[in-house]
Amino acid sequence: MAQQQVQKNTLYVGGLAEEVNESILHSAFIPFGDIKDVKTPLDQATQKHRSFGFVTFLEREDAAAAMDNMDNAELYGRVLTVNYALPEKIKGGEQGWAAQPIWADADTWFERQQQEEEMQRVQAENRAAMQTAEELHRKKLAEEREGEKEENENKDDPMARAEAEVLNQNNSS
Repeated sequence: MAQQQVQKNTLYVGGLAEEVNESILHSAFIPFGDIKDVKTPLDQATQKHRSFGFVTFLEREDAAAAMDNMDNAELYGRVLTVNYALPEKIKGGEQGWAAQPIWADADTWFERQQQEEEMQRVQAENRAAMQTAEELHRKKLAEEREGEKEENENKDDPMARAEAEVLNQNNSS
């Protein structure tokens, strides 16, 4: 099977609660831009939606913003999955979404997961490197301050100066 072309202005929205209808779905996504169409395909047996729907935006940028903001967001107590929709999932009919196995987007899902994990790992490494650099900088500053204190203490205190001189003489002999 050839790789299907992704429709960049239509989003697949999975994980919908039973009480979410097309109007609620429209309201949840309208803040991101003008919506051309909202569909929640019905299960023929129950006449209820099958816990997913499609939102089609007029502009691709709006769809991208909605996906970025709404993927893993909560709606009616359920966590949403928002991805670009594949064309055959929209058409319906015999070759439509009903014919799609649940694992149809598994390859890209794993790819996205790996990219996400890699990004988190790199961010964690960067944070650790920054912390290490900050700690080294703080230590260096503290050591410099200690050195200044010792020098200042010796200058101000004649006894400390005398002790330092005795110590220096003992060390050199």
